[in-house]
Amino acid sequence: MKRRGFLITAGVLAGGGLLVGVGLRPPSDASRLGKADAWPPKEGAVALNAWVQIDAEGHVNVALPRAEMGQGVHTALAMLVADELDADWAQVRAVSAPVRPVYANAALLLNVVPVGMDDESATARFVRGAAQRLGYTLGLQVTGGSSSVRDAWGPMRLAGATARQLLLQAAAARWKVAVSELRTEGGAVLRGDQRLAYRELVAEAAQLTPPQDVPLKKPEQWRFIGKPMPRVDLPAKVNGSAVFGIDIQQPGMVYAALRQAPAVGGRVTQWDTGAAKAMPGVLDAFVLDGHTAVVVADRWWRAEAALKAQPPQFWNGPRSGLRTADMRATLHRALDQKQGFAFRDQGDAREALAKAPNVLRAEYEVPFLAHAPLEPMNATAQVKDGKVTVWAPTQVASLARWKASQVADVAMDAVEVHVPYLGGGFGRRLETDVVEQAVAIALRTQGKPVKLLWSREEDFTHGVYRPMGISRFEAALGDDGKPSAWHHRLAGPSLGFDTTDRLLPGMAADTPDKNHLEGAFELPYAIPNLRAAQLRVPLGLPVGSWRSVGHSLNAYFTECFLDELAQAAKQDPFRYRDELLAQAPKHRAVLRLAAEKAGWGTTPLPAGRARGIALHESFGSVCAQVAEVSVVNGVPKVHRVVCAIDCGTVVNPDTVVAQMQSGIVFGLTAALYGEITVEGGAVQQRNFPQQPLLSMAEMPVIDVHLVPSAAPPGGVGEPATPPIAPAVCNALLALTGKAVRRLPIRLA
Repeated sequence: MKRRGFLITAGVLAGGGLLVGVGLRPPSDASRLGKADAWPPKEGAVALNAWVQIDAEGHVNVALPRAEMGQGVHTALAMLVADELDADWAQVRAVSAPVRPVYANAALLLNVVPVGMDDESATARFVRGAAQRLGYTLGLQVTGGSSSVRDAWGPMRLAGATARQLLLQAAAARWKVAVSELRTEGGAVLRGDQRLAYRELVAEAAQLTPPQDVPLKKPEQWRFIGKPMPRVDLPAKVNGSAVFGIDIQQPGMVYAALRQAPAVGGRVTQWDTGAAKAMPGVLDAFVLDGHTAVVVADRWWRAEAALKAQPPQFWNGPRSGLRTADMRATLHRALDQKQGFAFRDQGDAREALAKAPNVLRAEYEVPFLAHAPLEPMNATAQVKDGKVTVWAPTQVASLARWKASQVADVAMDAVEVHVPYLGGGFGRRLETDVVEQAVAIALRTQGKPVKLLWSREEDFTHGVYRPMGISRFEAALGDDGKPSAWHHRLAGPSLGFDTTDRLLPGMAADTPDKNHLEGAFELPYAIPNLRAAQLRVPLGLPVGSWRSVGHSLNAYFTECFLDELAQAAKQDPFRYRDELLAQAPKHRAVLRLAAEKAGWGTTPLPAGRARGIALHESFGSVCAQVAEVSVVNGVPKVHRVVCAIDCGTVVNPDTVVAQMQSGIVFGLTAALYGEITVEGGAVQQRNFPQQPLLSMAEMPVIDVHLVPSAAPPGGVGEPATPPIAPAVCNALLALTGKAVRRLPIRLA
């Protein structure tokens, strides 16, 4: 299966110019309410619009079109509806929405277009509006880019408010009074001592015409938004009843295991399928697409055992010579020979550098990284009677549906996709490869559902990896020690356009890709001459979105180099940044809050310990972190991380704090241990012993502080990941005097 996932698709749409002509304005919240039949009610429930149903017992069912993978999105989205509806929280039920156009993510492509959310120019407004319109028109029902709450903020609140207004009108008609005499609270309409529960009114309310221009609550009226609410997914996860993709069970189900060619582009050359079929419980053994050996059995372990007992032989293909060392040399050659495409060219950085007497230079490197979610890749599929049913823990429900229809050669309407809980995604489940494989296998199982489960080794060695990259910096320091010129060039595979085999049709080698350089060209610091450029250099290994995408590497590059400039200027790293942020009050406030709460400059640290600071904006949120670090037996030890974030209006503060902790642990694990290397065309790391997770004993204390804001919500699932690596590395610079210019961190 070709690995061309969501970001590639979105990149082509944006980079290929299809944003032009789709409309200036994003879809209105009112247009996104949808019809009640978009989500057919079950078990006596009555739908008031595409988002809200109320059943005979008074349960409020909320359609949730984003995947729950531990980030708490089902709770946050349900809160938006419940607050405007004045529902009883104990009666709210979070229900995974079907794949329908009304549930498209209109905010998703805002992460693709190269304009900032704070840019209010006419061009920026046009591009953002067109991107939102395009995402909605394409029906992109996708969970990614920290966009779930940002996208739902308007339409889901309006869905709750509109449903509430319908219930008020139904009660007013029954009591023969004006709506203005009524109020709502706790799932009921009230008039003095009289009370009508929503369940008593919903049938009548559903017959009414939805009102226009329904007002939304003001912040002082919110009952749920901004307050810590219990997560709707936790009870099932605690008692074991939660269903993840790996838990799916269907009558008559069979199981599939596979082996893919170790090297990219390799193929199966020899395999004794007869011997594999003779193994206990094996139902079928065959080669899929030339490069994958598949065994189907009555139990997964029997399928896996057959592959171990009868291993296929592979030809490693044209990339059998791929080596990490050669990839590194390729990137260096590109940096030596090319200037790249500049996403920002302010002033004249190159001329200023040529004339400057004091120029600092540095080069930083990051490796390929695997996603390694704890739930290995899996999907269950059934092809029967001309219809396809898929149960998949996917972040891209609409794209999975489309790909399933292509593989099975049926119309999209013949495919139904169910999305259970995801045991982690981090961007890996933006790809559809495992869904395509499951459907292809199901075509051979005579109508029986088949569950495909990758082994951990397959997951590590056949991922779509965060790109390897090398950044080269030059900066000129003025008499005040501040940078008067900054030149940054990043060489590496493109997140949007570079595929395993070739460039996408119509994509030239120098087609710019904003996702690769994001976070590097939107620096908030006051630098008069600034150039940030991308050099797209495909390296032969498939790449894709990894939590926080390009921000995860560019925050490390830019914030570490900035600390080196502060060191050269003999200035405090916090105050150095603070002075450069004089024209960026939002960033400055976040930086100051993190420094204050960390005791920067006021609270001495124990001997042998130092602080490092980093600031980064991503996905509409600004995050700063201070890490307290020591070195024990030559190994970094992170004792404490103080995190401050301005993510706009906070929906559920508990979720935001949890996501800051999660993003920090994820990024810290990568900074200390994450590395994918290639020899002979094959990935060398096969399981967690070769790329370990952060242990509980290594876990730092994490203090999270939220900046109060009345702005619309920003993202929270990813913004905590980018600053942690540079914060730790900057602490090590303060502690040792030596910059950490390559990840993972190695001090020896």
